[in-house]
Amino acid sequence: MGISSPGIGSGIDVNTIVSKLMAVESAPLADFDKKSASYLAQVSAFGNLSSALGSFQGSLASLTSVSSFQSLISTPSDSTVMSATANSTAQPGNYRVNISQIAQAQTLASGGYKSTTAAIGVGNKTTINFALGTVSGGTFGISGSALGASLSTGGLTPGSLTLNNTVIATDGSTRSARLLADAINAKSTTTGVSAKPSATVTSANLFGASGASTYGDVDTSGGGTYALTVGGVEIAAQASGVAGGAGLTAAALDTALTSSAVTRALADANITVSGTAADGTLRFSNADGSNIAVTEVVTGSVTGGIGNSGTANVGSSSTAVGSISLVSNDGSPISVGGTNPAGAGFTAGTGGAYLGASFAADATRTSGNIVIDSTNNTLQGILDAINKGNFGVTASIVSDGSTGTGATPNHLILTSSATGVSSTMKITLAGSGGNPPDPDLVSLLGYDPAGVQNLSQKAAAADTRATVNGIAVTSSSTSISGAIAGVNISALAVGNSTLTVAKDSSALTTNVNGFVKAFNELNSQITSLGAYNADTKSGGPLLGDTTLRSLQSGVRRQLSASITGLRGTSLTNLSQIGISFQKDGTLSLDNAKLQKAINTNFNDIAGLFAAVGRGTDPDIKFVSSGSNTKAGDYALNITQLATQGTLQGNVALPAETTIDADTTWTVTLNDTTPPTLANTATISLPAGTYNPSQLATLLQSSINGVSAFANAGATVTATVGDDGKLKLQSTRYGAKSNIHLITASGTDASAVFGSGSSVDGLDVAGTIGGYMATGDGQNLTGAAGAPVEGLKLTVTGDALGNRGSFGFSQGYAYQLNALAASYLGAKGAITSRTTGLNNSVKDITKQKDAFNSRLTDIEARYRKQYTALDTSIASMNKTASFLTQQFAALSKG
Repeated sequence: MGISSPGIGSGIDVNTIVSKLMAVESAPLADFDKKSASYLAQVSAFGNLSSALGSFQGSLASLTSVSSFQSLISTPSDSTVMSATANSTAQPGNYRVNISQIAQAQTLASGGYKSTTAAIGVGNKTTINFALGTVSGGTFGISGSALGASLSTGGLTPGSLTLNNTVIATDGSTRSARLLADAINAKSTTTGVSAKPSATVTSANLFGASGASTYGDVDTSGGGTYALTVGGVEIAAQASGVAGGAGLTAAALDTALTSSAVTRALADANITVSGTAADGTLRFSNADGSNIAVTEVVTGSVTGGIGNSGTANVGSSSTAVGSISLVSNDGSPISVGGTNPAGAGFTAGTGGAYLGASFAADATRTSGNIVIDSTNNTLQGILDAINKGNFGVTASIVSDGSTGTGATPNHLILTSSATGVSSTMKITLAGSGGNPPDPDLVSLLGYDPAGVQNLSQKAAAADTRATVNGIAVTSSSTSISGAIAGVNISALAVGNSTLTVAKDSSALTTNVNGFVKAFNELNSQITSLGAYNADTKSGGPLLGDTTLRSLQSGVRRQLSASITGLRGTSLTNLSQIGISFQKDGTLSLDNAKLQKAINTNFNDIAGLFAAVGRGTDPDIKFVSSGSNTKAGDYALNITQLATQGTLQGNVALPAETTIDADTTWTVTLNDTTPPTLANTATISLPAGTYNPSQLATLLQSSINGVSAFANAGATVTATVGDDGKLKLQSTRYGAKSNIHLITASGTDASAVFGSGSSVDGLDVAGTIGGYMATGDGQNLTGAAGAPVEGLKLTVTGDALGNRGSFGFSQGYAYQLNALAASYLGAKGAITSRTTGLNNSVKDITKQKDAFNSRLTDIEARYRKQYTALDTSIASMNKTASFLTQQFAALSKG
């Protein structure tokens, strides 16, 4: 390929000529770049506007809620004792709070096991049922045996007894159950243990046995005398010279015990009498645990008396000594020690159990079953089964650190998942196929507060107990609500505190100032983007833009209008709380005027900013609204109330219903169309005999204990009506509320429900403002296309037909939030404009590329033309040179 250098042959500067021609041809490129830069500047400006509007919308988010303007502040005097929060329904005031007990969960522990993986029992299939409920009556502690025989004469030496590592003050004067109980109770604040003496009762065979008296006729004919005293009270006496049978006999003793003087004297000594000497059943008792000394005082020659018939009586004395039981004040174990705990009727060690208590399952708490067999009959297997059950009890294994041969360090620990007295556990075990439960599993897990307690309680289920302004209140958790309307107290520690509830005017003021500040920042950005500078004769990137002007006018129009639809308030515009427009288009706030509004209309200020709904019927509540909901006052008409799905039995339950072993029922709760697998589960019912109330509790807790139901928020209630019929009812309302039950094995469901049938729930139905509305459970929502579109109300109560009217208003923050949303987002006006501008830039880029392609062709054409010219001229120059040479040569010749 040859080398070309245009112009060399002709002398024409082809490159310069073409370059200058192309400069003229490419002049329109600058217009493309100018347009593109203008569009991109607008895109950037809209980006700034979008950012400013987004910030403005973000500042409005908290202002669209009523609670942002009606908050109250709760201040405890002692924050270590309690904390508190108050909502808009609370009343300002001062309250005295005394917390005496903090709620806790029950904890049970097993005995020690060497291994967590070794088999427990022989693997017989055993169903273990966990129920949660309340213990009533009785005490938790240790029941002592009879005090040491020497106590009545020698007392208890110092250091004989310690409780929870505290020495009980005993000495030689501690000679009765009552005195020992007094010594223990004197240390109760330190030990957490109190004592309760049992009644002291004389020996059952002191005056006879098997219905025969052993009290012989007293004979003083030999010159002696006789007297019988009980607890220092002389019951009967016989002077000398009285032959046997003519004086004091068993029958005469019974007569003496009925005399008013003796009766009064015994009552003064707190001694009661039961039985008779005549039939050998006479016994004396003292309810306060004091000793009872029964003494025969004899002088001279006497025969007969206690255990004596016809033989000499030289006098006798016997002292009945009582026993005591220890009561743990908080249900925790009691540690017993000392140099002679046996003298006080106790064995050294740590323990405690419910004594004389009863247990009632709580129908509101879940219950559940686990099955233990040869596949999981280890400590670890039992733990896994319990935790997988998810029915309100958690399990763990704790090692006590013991080592060496025979050490059993591993303990199964069971803890109720919730606090409160209704979280006490009862654990029952049942076998399968007619076989009893595995005895080793019973020894490990059997626990009934009213019966055998093979697990040790380490912490008792307890409620939070407090007084508020002197009124006693309890709560199953550390949270106390309802004691003070609108206030929730969190108990942190035992102690006293005052609580001050006051209007949070500072938060309201902050919110109002935040609103003004957010608007002014947005207004500044809008002004900057659309302004014209007369000095520089330049405008902002969005000068004259319709979208910007529309946004600006829309914001100002909404802020200038009055709020409509507000019910029961005189506040309808911003100027009433001190907010007004300035000449430069900004907002200013008169804080004095705002404070006055706070003082006089605190609860109504929220209506100026948030969406507010208020009805004349207190059973109809505002839930939410939509962007298309129009402010106004709407009449309400309810044609159908929401109902719950039920399974109603049609036979009265007998006094007792027996549930056989291996009874399982399949329950479907709140199912959908088409059916959802998670809405059906099989429950196992523990074998036993139940009265109607117990049966209802069992069914309710068993169904509610299904983890799949609990995870979906599906629960039931079980009640027995006045007619004795059992009803299961879904707690959900509406067409999605239903319950169905079929027998899988064991006792048939008809034994409980007869031929009763299931009825599905219904949604609420009616109109809002005369417009159709859609029901979903108890919620009624205005239909699309109507002014009430998106207005959602909760309808309760039992009245049909006209239910009054409902006023709905949209405060300024709510309206502006909706306006901002219409400009932002994927379908917003700003996004639309930005998309259009970007598309214009793309079109310009395409046009510029096409023009550049054409310029390339034009340049090529110019170069071709001038190259041809260059070649022609070069050729002519060459010819001219040749001719010149030839003419010169001819001239010489």
